[in-house]
Amino acid sequence: MQYKDYYKILGVSRDAKTDEIRKAYRKLAKQYHPDINKEAGAEEKYKEINEAYEVLKDPDKRQKYDTLGSNWQTGQDFTPPPGWQHVEFGGNMGGMGGFSDFFQTLFGNQGGGFGNFEDIFSGGSRGYHHPVKRDSEANLTLTLEEAVKGGKYSLKIGGRTLTVNMPKGITDGSQIKLPGKSEGGGDIYVNIHIAPDKNFEVNGHDLTREIKVPVYDAVLGKDLEVATLDGQVTVKMPPGIQDGQKLRLRGKGMPKRDGTNGDLFVRVKIEIPRHLSAKQKELWQELSRIS
Repeated sequence: MQYKDYYKILGVSRDAKTDEIRKAYRKLAKQYHPDINKEAGAEEKYKEINEAYEVLKDPDKRQKYDTLGSNWQTGQDFTPPPGWQHVEFGGNMGGMGGFSDFFQTLFGNQGGGFGNFEDIFSGGSRGYHHPVKRDSEANLTLTLEEAVKGGKYSLKIGGRTLTVNMPKGITDGSQIKLPGKSEGGGDIYVNIHIAPDKNFEVNGHDLTREIKVPVYDAVLGKDLEVATLDGQVTVKMPPGIQDGQKLRLRGKGMPKRDGTNGDLFVRVKIEIPRHLSAKQKELWQELSRIS
């Protein structure tokens, strides 16, 4: 039989942590899933990825696999070391559907909940009834207002409606775990996205909004009225502020889990008049002569 380098299959190092292995598996499984990837060989690649994950996610299986050492190369002819040949497979080897000879030799019928692998692709013809425990991902897009206030939100996945408990001030790109809600009792990881807002730009817990200011106010300075998430506030704009310069309002951004808030940045956009009356033009010319 041929040796299988499970670390190489998942694209991780031999000292990779469990989280790193899980992330690599999820990425590859999504890429090669037969329902998504219709290219030739995708299904076999998907099976191989799942077999590798079945071993490396389990500390006992991984330790047993690691005792083979790193001297073997992928595809190299493999003969089990002394002491491995006595493995009892406990019945019909075909029941291991989907697993390679290499896996069967090392682990026999220790595939656990993964023993119905072939069932996924054969429509259950072998009569397995216990679904494979799989993690999955879903996406949920919130408005800025919804992200700020938090609460319970409904998410439809595979014909089911699930409830997601959202903390206040959740940030774009955050992930919420729904334990046991995926296929076979796996977990669903909900990726949170915040939709673009017409007033605020969102960067983590900080917000930015743009305020248009006439050029003479930028030169002379002025108190600005700025709308925040919780009402109007007055901000003192110093004389001589430059276009694009930001004013910082501490604690006026998104709420955090520790009870504090991010900041709100006010970006000044200086408006240059496009049309001048004769008097205005005269005044600007006079200003130009004396400056």
